[in-house]
Amino acid sequence: MEDNQYAILRKEDFNSFISALSKLHKLAAPVFKGYNNYAFEEIRSGEEIELKYIPTILPPKKFFMPVRETLLEYDISKGLNVEAVTEYEEMLLFGVHTCDIAGIQCLNMVFSQHPQDHNYLIHKQNIKIIGLECNEYCDEYANCHLMNTHLPDGGYDLFFTDLGAYFIVHINTPAGEELIESAGFFKSAQSSQLNELASFREKKKALFKNELPIELDLIPDLFDRSFESKVWDDLDERCLACGNCTNVCPTCYCFDIKDVINLRLIAGKRYRVWDSCQLGTFAKVAGGKNFRKTRKERQRHRYYRKFRYSIDRFSRFFCTGCGRCSRTCMAGIRLKETLKSLIGTKEDAKA
Repeated sequence: MEDNQYAILRKEDFNSFISALSKLHKLAAPVFKGYNNYAFEEIRSGEEIELKYIPTILPPKKFFMPVRETLLEYDISKGLNVEAVTEYEEMLLFGVHTCDIAGIQCLNMVFSQHPQDHNYLIHKQNIKIIGLECNEYCDEYANCHLMNTHLPDGGYDLFFTDLGAYFIVHINTPAGEELIESAGFFKSAQSSQLNELASFREKKKALFKNELPIELDLIPDLFDRSFESKVWDDLDERCLACGNCTNVCPTCYCFDIKDVINLRLIAGKRYRVWDSCQLGTFAKVAGGKNFRKTRKERQRHRYYRKFRYSIDRFSRFFCTGCGRCSRTCMAGIRLKETLKSLIGTKEDAKA
Protein backbone atom coordinates (compact mmCIF):
# COMPACT_ATOMS: atom_id res chain seq x y z
CA MET A 1 0.00 0.00 0.00
CA GLU A 2 1.24 3.48 -0.85
CA ASP A 3 0.52 6.18 1.70
CA ASN A 4 -0.44 8.75 -0.93
CA GLN A 5 -3.23 6.49 -2.21
CA TYR A 6 -5.03 6.54 1.12
CA ALA A 7 -6.62 9.29 3.18
CA ILE A 8 -8.35 9.48 6.55
CA LEU A 9 -11.77 10.96 7.34
CA ARG A 10 -12.67 11.28 11.00
CA LYS A 11 -16.18 10.18 11.94
CA GLU A 12 -17.00 13.62 13.33
CA ASP A 13 -16.33 15.11 9.87
CA PHE A 14 -18.50 12.63 7.97
CA ASN A 15 -21.72 14.67 7.94
CA SER A 16 -19.86 17.78 6.83
CA PHE A 17 -18.22 15.81 4.03
CA ILE A 18 -21.57 14.48 2.80
CA SER A 19 -23.11 17.96 2.91
CA ALA A 20 -20.20 19.28 0.84
CA LEU A 21 -20.67 16.49 -1.72
CA SER A 22 -24.40 17.16 -2.03
CA LYS A 23 -23.63 20.76 -2.99
CA LEU A 24 -21.32 19.65 -5.81
CA HIS A 25 -23.67 17.24 -7.59
CA LYS A 26 -26.79 15.21 -7.09
CA LEU A 27 -25.86 12.67 -4.42
CA ALA A 28 -27.52 9.27 -3.93
CA ALA A 29 -26.86 6.86 -1.07
CA PRO A 30 -28.56 3.93 0.71
CA VAL A 31 -31.51 4.96 2.91
CA PHE A 32 -33.81 2.90 5.12
CA LYS A 33 -37.25 2.16 3.63
CA GLY A 34 -38.74 0.08 6.44
CA TYR A 35 -39.06 -3.66 7.08
CA ASN A 36 -35.33 -4.27 6.53
CA ASN A 37 -35.47 -2.73 3.06
CA TYR A 38 -33.06 -0.14 1.70
CA ALA A 39 -32.85 1.89 -1.50
CA PHE A 40 -30.43 4.25 -3.22
CA GLU A 41 -32.10 7.68 -3.14
CA GLU A 42 -31.04 11.30 -3.36
CA ILE A 43 -29.82 12.62 -0.01
CA ARG A 44 -28.46 15.91 1.31
CA SER A 45 -27.01 15.01 4.71
CA GLY A 46 -24.99 12.21 6.24
CA GLU A 47 -27.73 11.57 8.79
CA GLU A 48 -29.94 10.17 6.02
CA ILE A 49 -27.39 7.51 5.03
CA GLU A 50 -27.50 3.93 6.30
CA LEU A 51 -23.88 2.88 6.62
CA LYS A 52 -24.80 -0.67 7.63
CA TYR A 53 -27.36 -2.13 5.25
CA ILE A 54 -28.22 -5.27 3.33
CA PRO A 55 -28.19 -4.84 -0.47
CA THR A 56 -30.77 -2.34 -1.63
CA ILE A 57 -34.04 -3.42 -3.25
CA LEU A 58 -32.76 -2.38 -6.68
CA PRO A 59 -29.03 -2.25 -7.38
CA PRO A 60 -27.37 1.05 -8.33
CA LYS A 61 -27.44 -0.12 -11.96
CA LYS A 62 -30.76 1.78 -12.09
CA PHE A 63 -28.73 5.00 -12.43
CA PHE A 64 -26.60 3.63 -15.28
CA MET A 65 -29.46 1.83 -17.02
CA PRO A 66 -32.76 3.45 -15.96
CA VAL A 67 -35.83 1.23 -15.66
CA ARG A 68 -37.42 3.29 -18.44
CA GLU A 69 -35.37 5.51 -20.75
CA THR A 70 -36.33 7.55 -23.80
CA LEU A 71 -34.04 6.86 -26.78
CA LEU A 72 -35.45 9.12 -29.48
CA GLU A 73 -38.33 11.45 -30.34
CA TYR A 74 -39.81 11.95 -33.79
CA ASP A 75 -42.20 14.30 -35.58
CA ILE A 76 -43.16 13.94 -39.27
CA SER A 77 -45.59 16.87 -39.44
CA LYS A 78 -42.99 18.95 -41.30
CA GLY A 79 -40.82 16.31 -42.90
CA LEU A 80 -38.92 13.55 -41.16
CA ASN A 81 -37.58 14.95 -37.89
CA VAL A 82 -35.95 12.40 -35.61
CA GLU A 83 -33.79 13.38 -32.64
CA ALA A 84 -31.81 11.03 -30.45
CA VAL A 85 -32.37 11.63 -26.74
CA THR A 86 -29.88 11.07 -23.96
CA GLU A 87 -31.23 11.89 -20.52
CA TYR A 88 -28.48 12.14 -17.92
CA GLU A 89 -27.14 14.25 -15.09
CA GLU A 90 -23.88 14.38 -13.20
CA MET A 91 -24.19 12.59 -9.91
CA LEU A 92 -22.33 10.86 -7.10
CA LEU A 93 -23.14 7.46 -5.64
CA PHE A 94 -22.03 6.97 -2.05
CA GLY A 95 -21.95 3.70 -0.13
CA VAL A 96 -21.84 1.21 -3.00
CA HIS A 97 -20.94 -2.27 -1.77
CA THR A 98 -18.27 -4.33 -3.52
CA CYS A 99 -20.88 -6.75 -4.92
CA ASP A 100 -22.66 -3.86 -6.64
CA ILE A 101 -19.41 -2.36 -7.89
CA ALA A 102 -18.68 -5.77 -9.44
CA GLY A 103 -22.11 -5.65 -11.08
CA ILE A 104 -21.37 -2.26 -12.63
CA GLN A 105 -18.05 -3.61 -13.91
CA CYS A 106 -19.95 -6.43 -15.65
CA LEU A 107 -22.35 -3.97 -17.29
CA ASN A 108 -19.42 -1.82 -18.39
CA MET A 109 -18.06 -4.79 -20.31
CA VAL A 110 -21.42 -5.62 -21.90
CA PHE A 111 -22.26 -2.12 -23.09
CA SER A 112 -18.74 -1.32 -24.26
CA GLN A 113 -18.80 -4.16 -26.78
CA HIS A 114 -19.61 -3.44 -30.40
CA PRO A 115 -22.11 -2.00 -31.04
CA GLN A 116 -21.55 0.24 -28.04
CA ASP A 117 -24.53 1.44 -26.04
CA HIS A 118 -23.93 5.19 -26.00
CA ASN A 119 -26.77 5.94 -23.60
CA TYR A 120 -25.26 3.65 -20.99
CA LEU A 121 -21.73 4.92 -21.55
CA ILE A 122 -22.83 8.55 -21.19
CA HIS A 123 -24.44 7.72 -17.85
CA LYS A 124 -21.23 5.96 -16.82
CA GLN A 125 -19.08 8.98 -17.71
CA ASN A 126 -21.21 11.24 -15.53
CA ILE A 127 -21.48 9.11 -12.40
CA LYS A 128 -18.76 8.95 -9.76
CA ILE A 129 -18.73 5.95 -7.43
CA ILE A 130 -17.77 5.99 -3.75
CA GLY A 131 -17.64 2.46 -2.43
CA LEU A 132 -18.23 1.27 1.13
CA GLU A 133 -16.75 -1.96 2.49
CA CYS A 134 -18.84 -4.60 4.25
CA ASN A 135 -17.24 -5.39 7.60
CA GLU A 136 -19.41 -8.48 7.99
CA TYR A 137 -21.92 -10.56 6.04
CA CYS A 138 -25.12 -8.75 5.02
CA ASP A 139 -27.26 -11.82 5.80
CA GLU A 140 -27.57 -15.53 5.11
CA TYR A 141 -28.34 -15.06 1.41
CA ALA A 142 -24.98 -13.59 0.40
CA ASN A 143 -22.38 -15.68 -1.43
CA CYS A 144 -19.84 -12.91 -2.04
CA HIS A 145 -16.81 -14.89 -0.86
CA LEU A 146 -17.48 -17.65 -3.38
CA MET A 147 -17.75 -15.05 -6.14
CA ASN A 148 -14.65 -13.20 -4.86
CA THR A 149 -16.55 -9.93 -4.50
CA HIS A 150 -16.22 -9.45 -0.74
CA LEU A 151 -13.07 -7.34 -1.13
CA PRO A 152 -12.57 -4.20 -3.25
CA ASP A 153 -11.18 -4.76 -6.74
CA GLY A 154 -11.35 -1.42 -8.54
CA GLY A 155 -14.33 0.07 -10.33
CA TYR A 156 -14.68 3.06 -8.00
CA ASP A 157 -13.33 6.58 -7.56
CA LEU A 158 -13.10 6.43 -3.76
CA PHE A 159 -13.53 3.51 -1.39
CA PHE A 160 -14.43 3.85 2.30
CA THR A 161 -13.55 1.31 4.98
CA ASP A 162 -14.92 1.87 8.49
CA LEU A 163 -12.17 1.29 11.05
CA GLY A 164 -14.06 2.52 14.09
CA ALA A 165 -12.98 6.05 14.94
CA TYR A 166 -12.37 6.95 11.30
CA PHE A 167 -12.78 5.90 7.68
CA ILE A 168 -9.70 5.01 5.69
CA VAL A 169 -10.31 5.95 2.07
CA HIS A 170 -8.64 4.52 -1.01
CA ILE A 171 -8.18 7.13 -3.75
CA ASN A 172 -8.48 5.24 -7.03
CA THR A 173 -8.95 7.86 -9.76
CA PRO A 174 -8.12 11.50 -10.51
CA ALA A 175 -11.83 12.25 -10.05
CA GLY A 176 -11.66 10.72 -6.58
CA GLU A 177 -8.60 12.80 -5.78
CA GLU A 178 -10.49 15.94 -6.82
CA LEU A 179 -13.33 15.05 -4.46
CA ILE A 180 -10.87 14.63 -1.59
CA GLU A 181 -9.18 17.95 -2.31
CA SER A 182 -12.42 19.90 -2.77
CA ALA A 183 -13.93 18.58 0.48
CA GLY A 184 -10.98 19.61 2.66
CA PHE A 185 -11.80 17.23 5.54
CA PHE A 186 -9.20 14.56 4.79
CA LYS A 187 -5.69 13.88 6.04
CA SER A 188 -3.06 11.60 4.55
CA ALA A 189 -3.03 8.09 5.99
CA GLN A 190 -0.12 7.19 8.23
CA SER A 191 1.72 3.87 8.29
CA SER A 192 -0.03 2.84 11.52
CA GLN A 193 -3.43 3.37 9.90
CA LEU A 194 -2.43 1.38 6.82
CA ASN A 195 -1.33 -1.41 9.14
CA GLU A 196 -4.71 -1.27 10.84
CA LEU A 197 -6.40 -1.67 7.45
CA ALA A 198 -4.19 -4.67 6.66
CA SER A 199 -5.03 -6.18 10.04
CA PHE A 200 -8.74 -5.64 9.43
CA ARG A 201 -8.54 -7.39 6.06
CA GLU A 202 -6.76 -10.37 7.66
CA LYS A 203 -9.55 -10.69 10.24
CA LYS A 204 -12.07 -10.43 7.43
CA LYS A 205 -10.52 -13.46 5.73
CA ALA A 206 -11.44 -15.52 8.80
CA LEU A 207 -15.02 -14.19 8.77
CA PHE A 208 -15.76 -14.52 5.04
CA LYS A 209 -15.42 -18.12 3.85
CA ASN A 210 -16.71 -20.12 0.90
CA GLU A 211 -20.45 -20.39 1.33
CA LEU A 212 -20.62 -23.58 -0.75
CA PRO A 213 -18.42 -26.69 -1.00
CA ILE A 214 -16.88 -25.78 -4.35
CA GLU A 215 -14.04 -23.60 -5.59
CA LEU A 216 -14.81 -20.79 -7.99
CA ASP A 217 -12.75 -22.18 -10.88
CA LEU A 218 -14.69 -25.47 -10.77
CA ILE A 219 -18.11 -23.86 -11.31
CA PRO A 220 -17.98 -23.79 -15.14
CA ASP A 221 -17.27 -27.54 -15.17
CA LEU A 222 -20.19 -28.05 -12.77
CA PHE A 223 -22.53 -26.37 -15.23
CA ASP A 224 -21.05 -28.23 -18.19
CA ARG A 225 -22.26 -31.41 -16.48
CA SER A 226 -25.60 -30.11 -15.20
CA PHE A 227 -27.63 -29.11 -18.25
CA GLU A 228 -29.96 -32.13 -17.93
CA SER A 229 -30.00 -32.15 -14.13
CA LYS A 230 -33.29 -32.86 -12.37
CA VAL A 231 -32.63 -29.74 -10.27
CA TRP A 232 -34.15 -27.71 -13.11
CA ASP A 233 -37.33 -29.82 -12.89
CA ASP A 234 -37.67 -28.77 -9.26
CA LEU A 235 -37.35 -25.10 -10.22
CA ASP A 236 -39.94 -25.64 -12.98
CA GLU A 237 -42.51 -26.68 -10.37
CA ARG A 238 -41.71 -23.85 -7.98
CA CYS A 239 -40.99 -20.80 -10.17
CA LEU A 240 -43.82 -18.27 -10.53
CA ALA A 241 -42.26 -16.60 -13.61
CA CYS A 242 -42.67 -13.18 -11.99
CA GLY A 243 -39.26 -11.84 -13.09
CA ASN A 244 -38.32 -10.53 -9.63
CA CYS A 245 -34.97 -12.32 -9.63
CA THR A 246 -33.77 -10.65 -12.83
CA ASN A 247 -35.19 -7.21 -12.04
CA VAL A 248 -33.13 -6.97 -8.85
CA CYS A 249 -29.97 -8.57 -10.29
CA PRO A 250 -27.04 -6.13 -10.63
CA THR A 251 -25.84 -7.78 -13.87
CA CYS A 252 -29.08 -8.45 -15.79
CA TYR A 253 -29.36 -6.05 -18.71
CA CYS A 254 -32.18 -7.26 -20.98
CA PHE A 255 -34.61 -4.61 -22.19
CA ASP A 256 -37.51 -4.19 -24.60
CA ILE A 257 -37.98 -1.35 -27.11
CA LYS A 258 -41.39 0.31 -27.40
CA ASP A 259 -42.92 3.17 -29.39
CA VAL A 260 -45.55 5.63 -28.18
CA ILE A 261 -47.31 7.51 -31.01
CA ASN A 262 -49.76 10.38 -30.67
CA LEU A 263 -53.37 10.10 -31.86
CA ARG A 264 -52.61 11.85 -35.15
CA LEU A 265 -49.85 9.30 -35.88
CA ILE A 266 -47.30 12.00 -36.69
CA ALA A 267 -45.23 12.30 -33.53
CA GLY A 268 -44.04 10.11 -30.73
CA LYS A 269 -41.08 8.68 -28.92
CA ARG A 270 -39.18 5.44 -28.62
CA TYR A 271 -38.09 4.18 -25.23
CA ARG A 272 -36.57 1.12 -23.67
CA VAL A 273 -37.74 -0.58 -20.52
CA TRP A 274 -36.29 -3.41 -18.43
CA ASP A 275 -37.34 -6.89 -19.52
CA SER A 276 -36.84 -10.35 -18.04
CA CYS A 277 -35.85 -13.69 -19.51
CA GLN A 278 -38.10 -15.28 -16.86
CA LEU A 279 -41.31 -13.98 -18.44
CA GLY A 280 -43.20 -16.39 -20.68
CA THR A 281 -43.22 -14.08 -23.71
CA PHE A 282 -39.55 -13.11 -23.60
CA ALA A 283 -38.29 -15.82 -25.96
CA LYS A 284 -41.34 -15.84 -28.21
CA VAL A 285 -40.50 -14.97 -31.82
CA ALA A 286 -42.38 -14.42 -35.08
CA GLY A 287 -44.64 -17.33 -35.97
CA GLY A 288 -45.41 -18.03 -32.31
CA LYS A 289 -42.32 -20.15 -31.64
CA ASN A 290 -41.06 -19.92 -28.06
CA PHE A 291 -37.58 -21.38 -27.70
CA ARG A 292 -37.68 -21.25 -23.87
CA LYS A 293 -41.31 -22.08 -23.26
CA THR A 294 -41.06 -23.77 -19.86
CA ARG A 295 -40.08 -22.23 -16.54
CA LYS A 296 -37.46 -24.95 -16.22
CA GLU A 297 -35.74 -23.74 -19.39
CA ARG A 298 -35.93 -20.11 -18.34
CA GLN A 299 -34.58 -20.71 -14.84
CA ARG A 300 -31.78 -22.85 -16.24
CA HIS A 301 -30.96 -20.09 -18.71
CA ARG A 302 -30.76 -17.55 -15.87
CA TYR A 303 -28.24 -19.65 -13.95
CA TYR A 304 -26.17 -20.38 -17.04
CA ARG A 305 -26.07 -16.68 -17.87
CA LYS A 306 -24.50 -16.07 -14.44
CA PHE A 307 -22.14 -19.01 -14.15
CA ARG A 308 -21.31 -20.37 -17.61
CA TYR A 309 -22.09 -18.31 -20.71
CA SER A 310 -20.42 -15.18 -19.32
CA ILE A 311 -17.19 -17.12 -18.78
CA ASP A 312 -17.00 -17.91 -22.50
CA ARG A 313 -17.87 -14.38 -23.57
CA PHE A 314 -16.28 -12.16 -20.90
CA SER A 315 -14.05 -14.51 -18.85
CA ARG A 316 -16.02 -13.39 -15.81
CA PHE A 317 -18.88 -14.65 -13.65
CA PHE A 318 -22.01 -12.52 -13.78
CA CYS A 319 -23.17 -13.45 -10.29
CA THR A 320 -21.80 -10.99 -7.73
CA GLY A 321 -22.98 -12.84 -4.63
CA CYS A 322 -25.31 -10.05 -3.48
CA GLY A 323 -28.19 -12.43 -2.64
CA ARG A 324 -30.93 -10.19 -4.06
CA CYS A 325 -32.51 -12.91 -6.21
CA SER A 326 -32.89 -15.14 -3.15
CA ARG A 327 -34.35 -12.39 -0.96
CA THR A 328 -36.93 -11.32 -3.51
CA CYS A 329 -38.11 -14.71 -4.81
CA MET A 330 -41.75 -15.25 -3.82
CA ALA A 331 -41.39 -19.00 -4.47
CA GLY A 332 -38.48 -19.37 -2.05
CA ILE A 333 -35.93 -20.30 -4.72
CA ARG A 334 -32.52 -19.67 -3.17
CA LEU A 335 -29.43 -19.42 -5.35
CA LYS A 336 -27.13 -21.11 -2.84
CA GLU A 337 -29.56 -24.00 -2.41
CA THR A 338 -29.75 -24.49 -6.18
CA LEU A 339 -25.96 -24.53 -6.52
CA LYS A 340 -25.66 -26.90 -3.57
CA SER A 341 -28.19 -29.24 -5.18
CA LEU A 342 -26.22 -29.20 -8.45
CA ILE A 343 -23.03 -29.97 -6.55
CA GLY A 344 -24.75 -32.83 -4.72
CA THR A 345 -26.16 -34.24 -7.95
CA LYS A 346 -22.69 -34.25 -9.51
CA GLU A 347 -21.25 -36.05 -6.47
CA ASP A 348 -24.05 -38.62 -6.49
CA ALA A 349 -23.44 -39.28 -10.20
CA LYS A 350 -19.76 -39.94 -9.49
CA ALA A 351 -20.59 -42.39 -6.74
